[in-house]
Formats: sequence, structure tokens, C-alpha cells
Amino acid sequence: MEPPAAKRSRGCPAEPEERDAGAGAARGQGRPEALLDLSAKRVAESWAFEQVEERFSRVPEPVQKRIVFWSFPRSEREICMYSSLGYPPPEGEHDARVPFTRGLHLLQSGAVDRVLQVGFHLSGNIREPGGPGEPERLYHVSISFDRCKITSVSCGCDNRDLFYCAHVVALSLYRIRHARQVELRLPISETLSQMNRDQLQKFVQYLISAHHTEVLPTAQRLADEILLLGSEINLVHGAPDPTAGAGIEDANCWHLDEEQIQEQVKQLLSNGGYYGASQQLRSMFSKVREMLRMRDSNGARMLILMTEQFLQDPRLALWRQQGAGMTDKCRQLWDELGSEEEEEVAATSPRHTVFGRALLAGELHWNDAYLQRILASDSYGPSLTGSVGGDKQTFDPQGHPLWLGEPFPTACARVDTLRAHGYPQQALRLASAIINTLRLQRRHQLESYKQQKKELLQKGSTCITNTEGWVGHPLDPIGCLCRALLEACRLEEETLTLYPDSGPEKRKVAYQHVPVPGSPGESYLVLALEVALLGLGQQRALPEGLYAQDKVVRNEEQLLALLEEVELDERLVQVLRKQAGLLLEGGPFSGFGEVLFRESVPMHTCARYLFTALLPHDPDLAYRLALRAMRLPVLETAFPAGEPHPSPLDSIMSNRFPRWFILGHLETRQCELASTMLTAAKGDPKWLHAVLGSIQQNIHSPALLFKLAQDACKTATPVSAPPDTTLLGIALELGLQVMRMTLNIMTWRRREMVRWLVSCATEIGPQALMNIMQNWYSLFTPVEAATIVAVTGTTHATLLRLQLDTPRREELWACARTLALQCAMKDPQNCALPALTLCEKNHSAFEAAYQIVLDAAAGGLGHAHLFTVARYMEHRGLPLRAYKLATLALAQLSIAFNQDSHPAVNDVLWACSLSHSLGRHELSAIVPLIIRSIHCAPMLSDILRRWTLSAPGLGPLGARRAAKPLGADRAPLCQLLDAAVTAYITTSHSRLTHISPRHYGDFIEFLGKARETFLLAPDGHLQFAQFLENLKQTYKGKKKLMLLVRERFG
Repeated sequence: MEPPAAKRSRGCPAEPEERDAGAGAARGQGRPEALLDLSAKRVAESWAFEQVEERFSRVPEPVQKRIVFWSFPRSEREICMYSSLGYPPPEGEHDARVPFTRGLHLLQSGAVDRVLQVGFHLSGNIREPGGPGEPERLYHVSISFDRCKITSVSCGCDNRDLFYCAHVVALSLYRIRHARQVELRLPISETLSQMNRDQLQKFVQYLISAHHTEVLPTAQRLADEILLLGSEINLVHGAPDPTAGAGIEDANCWHLDEEQIQEQVKQLLSNGGYYGASQQLRSMFSKVREMLRMRDSNGARMLILMTEQFLQDPRLALWRQQGAGMTDKCRQLWDELGSEEEEEVAATSPRHTVFGRALLAGELHWNDAYLQRILASDSYGPSLTGSVGGDKQTFDPQGHPLWLGEPFPTACARVDTLRAHGYPQQALRLASAIINTLRLQRRHQLESYKQQKKELLQKGSTCITNTEGWVGHPLDPIGCLCRALLEACRLEEETLTLYPDSGPEKRKVAYQHVPVPGSPGESYLVLALEVALLGLGQQRALPEGLYAQDKVVRNEEQLLALLEEVELDERLVQVLRKQAGLLLEGGPFSGFGEVLFRESVPMHTCARYLFTALLPHDPDLAYRLALRAMRLPVLETAFPAGEPHPSPLDSIMSNRFPRWFILGHLETRQCELASTMLTAAKGDPKWLHAVLGSIQQNIHSPALLFKLAQDACKTATPVSAPPDTTLLGIALELGLQVMRMTLNIMTWRRREMVRWLVSCATEIGPQALMNIMQNWYSLFTPVEAATIVAVTGTTHATLLRLQLDTPRREELWACARTLALQCAMKDPQNCALPALTLCEKNHSAFEAAYQIVLDAAAGGLGHAHLFTVARYMEHRGLPLRAYKLATLALAQLSIAFNQDSHPAVNDVLWACSLSHSLGRHELSAIVPLIIRSIHCAPMLSDILRRWTLSAPGLGPLGARRAAKPLGADRAPLCQLLDAAVTAYITTSHSRLTHISPRHYGDFIEFLGKARETFLLAPDGHLQFAQFLENLKQTYKGKKKLMLLVRERFG
């Protein structure tokens, strides 16, 4: 701002005037305010001081002083607005970091001193305590002001932030609260005009002497220019005075650091991916709205500066070049920017985004005569105006004004614009007219639906009546109306909102019924509830794209959060009941109607609020509404009634068109609604079964069904009360449905689900447990049934829990054994051993299980499973059965010459040890199987050596004893010896075919083991020598290897 012209010379100074708050002091003593102060106030807030001087040839000094006195801002609200990011302060600003809070603390601690007001300039010192071990810091603060607005600030702290620092706040609050204690002087030019030449020279020399290091170069330059007759400074009348206030042409607005705003927005945009940056930008948008509401021109200035930085964001060009979309956080910020632009110029039509709406908003006008009449009067009606608008209907049958001139979202944006720019009463009048219009439209919709209801119900489907719904709309029309109406009904103490240092506790929002003028019995609180439910319950198509769909969800949650703040009294409950009934009868226009569009937005979240609110007052209506809302049409299958689905998950995947990015979130909300109803219906079988039927029909996610089952079971079995058997049964039924749905779709949670189901059945009783055992085919895999269901259902803890007598306990055991045998027959590979274990105490059942194993061995049961069952039989003291199963396993086994680390090696050695311990007959029978199945020379020689260490039948299981160990050269071991020798010869030739020098050492060791086996035969030495000679002749080309053979074996 350019400095104003110098003040003109005046007469002698007037007598000193007492500096006090004037009118404030008078009012405090019960006296009327002085006429001088009343006029000075109006002049101070409306006229620039230069205008006062030009209008009147002489202004007495007392009048000048009162004008100067009243020119400083008088309200702390503006100081708060320019020193915090939100007003009223948000919850996160109740700490000492907020400049307004810090400034208030400095003021209250006596940190402000040496305050002086010279004309329209205020200065003072702020002493701020230092940190631990740090000295006290002193800051000099200067403030210029004009027409009750601070126009510039300067502080020694060199604060670089959007708004005023704590020191400016402290000085400003001191001037407002302690105005009488501030020394007041007229502008410095007035004082200078009263000095003679000697006084002026002394004044200048003393000033230069006091600040010579700072001002001496400037003083010399000015002196040189003044002494130069033709200089520019001598051609201008007077001289600038920074304390003389603003000129007539100067803009009257609060100080706003434009450069800092641009820099901070640029920096926050570059860090846009971080949560803190997004939050700060949203706080700046809130500050714009706050300024606009107070009719502060800086709101528009700040919005323009922010918009310029958004448009200069370098990522825009990058996204355009790469053909990539914005991130969700950036898109949200651009959406909010667009919303602010729309409020500044009034919103426009749908189907445009961000600046498109804002630019087209310029085409809207406020000079419509009918609109002006609505805004101007609460009593505007046909009786006062007659016919307006020609054939256009402008009043409802009750004579209330309607607003039909533009789309609903655009009209609501007008309401928000009025509210944001500080016209709350006009906003309420237009909001009332819009709601009157909605009511009339709904009445016509219901009449239309009644005429085509039968046809729609027969058809079973409908087309969407509103492709772009009101909830989630970029203009947030329902939110605009609700906030405007609720704000009029809000009760709060302004003193608490002015000072955020009142504590971190969040105050409870309180609302009261404020009557709607001209509508007896209605209040703005009633209208807010009605319009919110109307928007939330509107049937609308889910928009395309992840961001748009996420916006629908967030907007719905924001609206419901507003409603949950409102405490429902009897009057609001009646509104709630009426609106719920209308939603149920709304047909294709309501998301709760009998017929839904397949891709319409579900009503689960809204229904949950309505159910909770209505339940204490009208349970029947609450359940009917919530059950109707359980639908999720996009997941309904396309199969005719009665035809089975190929797979529950297949039906979900085939119905995801268009792409519902938030489908998982919607299904979770559906589950929460169902859980809320189940919990509320505890103890009421009628509604419990109704809710169960709805769940089974509408919820298609096994994971969510299982969660519902768990929640229901937990609710049904409180710690300190008897269980609710009906709710327990429903939990079990849901669990059974999950088992059936996931039977052929294995998930990692199946074992958890099966265990929980057995536990739930146990809570109900033995019959439920036996029922799932008897019907296991449709619920469990054989492994699950045999290893979890049968075992868990017969544990000691389960039997104690059931408290069964002996006959019932035996009945449960018999059921479990039958289950185990059936599983073993269906999957012997995995269930044979569990079946044997479970049937140990019942001879006939155990024999049946053993026979199943034998039959399975003939049918191809693997050797590994047969060996496992065989070891189990030996452990049970049945060695002959173990031997039988081992021979069956060996018959299926084949170990090649090079498989000396085969997984079955230990099993084979165990089987050989078992046969040796049983006696010569069993050993003789197993030798042919060993020779036929095993071709690995080291393994054969190992078996042979083990059998020659002791006589057969000497083990703990042996029934017959031999006199001495068997010889390797006599039957039955001679056959095994021949097989081992042959295996060594064959393996040697095989290895030599592709041997490399690095394996020569291993081969020599192999020949050493072979010689040990050869020597077990009577002529083994000769056979081994012939074998070596044959190798030397056959592989004489491998000279190095043959040299190693000669060195080792001769």
C-alpha cells in the first residue's frame, strides 16, 4: 500500500484528553454512549482518514483522537480468524502451538509492555520466556490498521507463516482489552506541524543520533535530494506519514501475506501424498469458507492465490503426458478446490467436474424477481404476490413458495453460497423453498408409483430414476441443506469457540427446535432430518470409477455422522417413523422400495442408523426397514428360482459389471447391519428367524457369514447368563451354510471354521453334534471329518461339557466311529489311521477299519501310508498285522540302484527288522519281496549284514528261536547275497559309463564296500578279483582311474 500524503499544518495542540475506552466505560457505569463516540465509531469503520480531512476543512483534535481510537479492530473474532487455521477451532488445535492460543497466554502472563499508538500505527514489545537454560527473548511488534482492519504487521520473530504470529496476537488483544492503558498520539505529521525550525532540526538530529547505524545513509540521501532544487522530492507537496492512515483510493482489507500463501500451497502440493499436507490444504479451504462467511474480501483473494498454485502444479503436465490419472488424495483436493470456486460464483449443473462447474457458475444470476422475493421475506406467498411466473407453479397447495428454476444440486449450492457468504437467514428461506419442492415432487412420485405398482412388481425390476444421486454428488446438495438447517438450530456458547485454550474436551453438540416462519408445527431441525433421510434413501446408480464410488461412501458416512449428533426427541421420532414409512412405500424412487435397479447403491449404512433409532419406539417398522435394506442386487444370481448355483463364488465374480471397486466395503456394511439385527433380536424367535432368512438369501461372502455366525454365538452365550438357544441355533445354521459354500473351495480358514462349528454344536447339545457327524458328506471333507469333527467331538473336554450319561456317551462314540469308518472308506490314504485310532476301544469297529486298509492296499494305497499304518499296528502290539501291511507296502515299492537316499529307506529297514524278529519263516517270505523291490546295492548289503548279526526270532516280538545266526551263504540269505553282488556289479558299470575325474574317489570307496559284500560268499575273494580284472579290461582307457584301482586293490 502506498503511503498517504503528508498531513497539513494545523493550529496549536488541544489540551490533553483522557485516554479511555470512552463508550465502553460509560456503558459499564450505566450511562448512554457519548454522541462523539457514536459518530467516531461509524466514521472510523467506514471512512479513510484522508476522506475525513478532505470533507471538513478543520477537524478538532479531540474528534481526530476519537476517530483514531475507534479505528483499531474491536472484535477478537477477526484476530482469532487470522491467527489459527480454523474458526471455531477444530479439535486438533487445542494445544499451545496455535498462534492465537500462544498469544493469549503471552497476554495473560504480562508479556506485553511499552505499547504506544501513534495515529494509525500500534507498537509494543513482547517478552517471551526462553526454553530451559535459554535467556528471555524480546520481540518488537508493529501493526498498521485502517477502518477496523489490520493492514500490515511486522514482528522481530520474522515469522513466515500464513497468518499472524503469537506476538502480533498478544499486542492486538492487549489493545482490544486494555484500550484505556494504551498511550495515544495523533499521527506524527500532526506533531511535526506544531514545531518551529529549531525544534524540527533538534528532532531530526536526535532521531539520527539514536539510530545512526540504521538511518544515517538514508538521512544523507534525503538531505541531498531536498537541497537539490529541481529534485522529484521537492516537486511533491507534503511528505509521507506511515501513521496517518489510508488514502481514499486504498483498498480496505485485512493484511494477508500473498507471497507466503503461494509458497506454502506450492510446498504442500509437492508433498501432496502425505496425510499432513492434505490436512493443511483442507484447513486452508476451511479458512477460505470462514472468511467468505464473515464477508471478508480476503476469502476470494486467498482462493485465487490457491487456484493459481493448483494450476501451476507441475504434476498436471506429467499426468497429461503419461495418460495417468490423479491419485485419490490429489483428486479429493481438486474436488474441494472446485467446490470452493463454485461457492464463490454460485454452483452450476451436474455432469461437470472441478473447474467446469465453477466456470459455468458464472452464467447463473441472482436477479430473478421470484428468487429475490423468496430471499427477502419469510412470509412470501400467493396471497401477497398473486400469480408469479406465468404458468410455472411457484407455490405448493399450502401456499409455501417453491423453487423450480434449476436442478436440485444447483439450488442447494445457492443455499451453501448464501450461508458461506454470511447470509444465513436468506439461506434458510431458500432451503425451505427447496424442501417444499422436494415434498411436492415426492407426492407426485408416490401417486405415479401407485398407478404402475402392479406392473413393476410383476416385472420384478426397474430402471434407475436418477443416474447421478444426491449423496456423493460433487456439489453435496444434501449436505449443503443439512448443514444450513442444523446451524440455525445449534446451541453453543460463543465465548468457548473464540478461545481454543478452554481444554481438549470435545463439547457435545446440542440442537433446539427453531420454528420455520409461516409453517406452524415445523422446525428447521425437522426439515434437516427429513431432507437427510430423503437423500440417503434415494434410489440411485453407483457411479463409475473408484474415486466416485468412494466419495459416495464417505458422503453417506458424513451425513449419518451429522444425524447421530442430533438427540432424538418425541417430535423427531415421529418424523423418523413417517419418513421410514415413505421410504418403504417409495417404489422405484426409494432405495428401500419393493423393486430395485440391479446396480443401485445399497442402503445398508442408512438402514443401520434407522434401525437403531427406531428400535426403541417402533420395533416392527425398524425390522421391516432393515430387512428390506439387506438386499445387494448386484450380487443376485441370474439363475431361475430353484436351480442350483455352480458355485457361490462364481456367482459373485460373474456379476461384477460394471466394476464395483467398493464391493468389499459394501458387503462389510451389509454384514454389520445383519449383526446389529441379530444382536437386537436376541430372545425374539420371530425376528431371529426372519433375520436368518434374509442373511441366507442376501449375503454371499463365506467369510462374512462366518463372522456373523461367530458374533451370534458370542452374543448367545454370555458369561453371566444362560444361553439363548434360538440364537445359538441360528449361529450353527449360518456356520453350516459356510461349510456347504466352501466345501469345494479350500481356504486356509477351513480348519478354524470346522473347529468353531463343532464348538458351537457342543454348546447346543449332543444331538446337534451327532447331526453334523451324520450329515458330514455335505459339510466336510473326509480329512476334516475324521481328524477334527470326530476327534474334537469325543475329547474329554467335550464329553465333560455335554455331561452325558453312559448310554448317551456311547451313542456319541458310536456316531463318531461310524463317521471315521465312512471317511476311511472314502479317503483311506488320509483317513485310515485316524479311523483306526478312533476305533481302538471297539473290536468290531477296529476290525472293520483294518479291513478297509487291506482293501485299499489292493486298490493302490501307497507304500508310505501302508508303512505308517504298519508301524501303528506294531505299536498297538499286533506284529503279524504290521508284518502283513509291511509286505503289502514292499510289494508296491521300487528303489533303483542309485536311490540310496530314498525316503522309504528307513521304512524298509524297519520292515526287515520286524520280519527278522518274527522268525525264519517270516524272514524267508520277505526276502523275495526285498530282492524284487530294491536294486540299490548298499541298501541290500546293509540289510544282509543286519540279518547275519543275530539269529532270527530273538527280538521281543519273536515267537520262535533259532539256534544260531543265519549264514550269508545259505538259504534264505544266499539269494539276498547274490542279489547284492549282482547289484554292485551292475551299479559299477552304470557309474563308470558317465564318470568324471572328480568322482573317482567316491567310486573307489564304493568298490571298497562292494569287496566287503563279495567276501561274505565262500569264493568271494576270487569273484571280486575277476570283477576287478573285468573292469580293468573294459575301462582301460580310463588310465588314471585304473591306476587308483590298482593302488587300492592290487
